[in-house]
Amino acid sequence: MTDETEVPEGVAEGDYNETLKAAFDKLTEENAALKEQALRYAAEAENTKRRAEREANDARAFGIQRFATSLLGVADVLQRALASAPAEISDPAFKNFVDGIAMTERELAGAFDKNGVKRINPLKGDKFDPHLHQAVMEQPSTDVEGGAVLMIMQPGYELFGRVIRPAMVAVAAKTAGAPVHKNGYDSDAGEAAGETVNTQAE
Repeated sequence: MTDETEVPEGVAEGDYNETLKAAFDKLTEENAALKEQALRYAAEAENTKRRAEREANDARAFGIQRFATSLLGVADVLQRALASAPAEISDPAFKNFVDGIAMTERELAGAFDKNGVKRINPLKGDKFDPHLHQAVMEQPSTDVEGGAVLMIMQPGYELFGRVIRPAMVAVAAKTAGAPVHKNGYDSDAGEAAGETVNTQAE
């Protein structure tokens, strides 16, 4: 026999080998089970760590959100003040006053940007996105296709990709592109509604 392990006296070599093989197989299974358990524990620990980090980030973001939301009205007032200022200002004192408002608005916008607050400011003709925009009115238009943004009434803001205030917009009526009859009426509107126009004088 070439095996270094001695077979105990009174035990057949074949039985001894089977016993060793069974013990080896059992140890192999236990090792695989322990390895799987260790991997599972490691995965659970990693998930717990990520969840804790996410909850901490959410807590910080929520704190910033409350503070940022309270300043959105200030940003709106500053923007309206700048929009109402005349383009040409001859009075130096008034010009300095307007310049001060512009600097304040820029500083506030910079503070928003540094803390992850981004302005939602769609352009005319942009596709209406219900996740980012809130339609406050609908108007007919031949400039943009129906359902697109026609005018922005108030900019929106998002914090780390989460909308804290949607942009309030006016959208083009979806019938804006419908063909118009030469008399000013939609050529199909009366027929579709089953209506007729009385052309006889009473």
